[in-house]
Amino acid sequence: MDIGKVGVWAMLEAMTAPETLDFARSLEKHGYRALWIPEGPGRDPFAHAAHLLSHTTNLAIATGIANIWARDATAMASASRTVAEIAPGRFVLGIGVSHKPVVAARGHRYDKPYSYMKEYLPQLKNALQKSPAPEPIPLLIAALHPKMLELAATQADGTHPYFVPTEHTAKVRAQIGAEPWICVEQAVILESDSAKARAAARQHMSFYVTQLPNYRNNLKALGWRDADFENGCSDRLVDAIVAWGSPEKIQERIQAHLTAGATHVCLQALRADGSPLPDLRALEVLAPK
Repeated sequence: MDIGKVGVWAMLEAMTAPETLDFARSLEKHGYRALWIPEGPGRDPFAHAAHLLSHTTNLAIATGIANIWARDATAMASASRTVAEIAPGRFVLGIGVSHKPVVAARGHRYDKPYSYMKEYLPQLKNALQKSPAPEPIPLLIAALHPKMLELAATQADGTHPYFVPTEHTAKVRAQIGAEPWICVEQAVILESDSAKARAAARQHMSFYVTQLPNYRNNLKALGWRDADFENGCSDRLVDAIVAWGSPEKIQERIQAHLTAGATHVCLQALRADGSPLPDLRALEVLAPK
């Protein structure tokens, strides 16, 4: 499956279902090959993926990510096969352990996530093989740390890192070797005013660094210090996580990930005005040429 070097990651909860389809079609029109959708508090990602795939032609839909605590391996495989059968060769299954607060809010127990993933993967792969999809379904794991990255490299087709700087991409490629996919999310803001851009970036980052310790711990493992997370995060950390400025400056960050070893960069186009909607203007100017 060829999803290109640049795709789109988008939280679409603020759109109606018809609006999400218009959005997907606009991405397809601008030459994007993949749209990554998360498992948020609203829509089911598999039902949504099936809807979008049924009404587009070339765009792949990827789950970024489907929560393994939310469904057992057989249910995950059944949903994946169903979606993949609707649009052969256009579905990517991204799975992950999510985060303790998110899982607890769903009424599940977040216990030994690495061990749970390690046990889950053989069951999922076995269930997928029982009734194969028309084409193999690429399987990616949301992984940040070495043990989970090893699973992504040896038991799946690669990894889908989120909320990471380019040095993490280089570190991952060095660990997992040349073949596995690295499909890295990159937040972007098409705004050259530093005050406006960083204010919007901090608004985006606040939840991740205060409520989801996995991301903070990963950044600390890369050398970021406690002081970088104070007062809405240091300018240096903000600039490392969110690429902002002119199209040319943002393209430099995309290329930095690719040079560091990324297979594919998923752009999350944030808006400087704080709106939860993706910035279509940014996605149009950053579209693959």
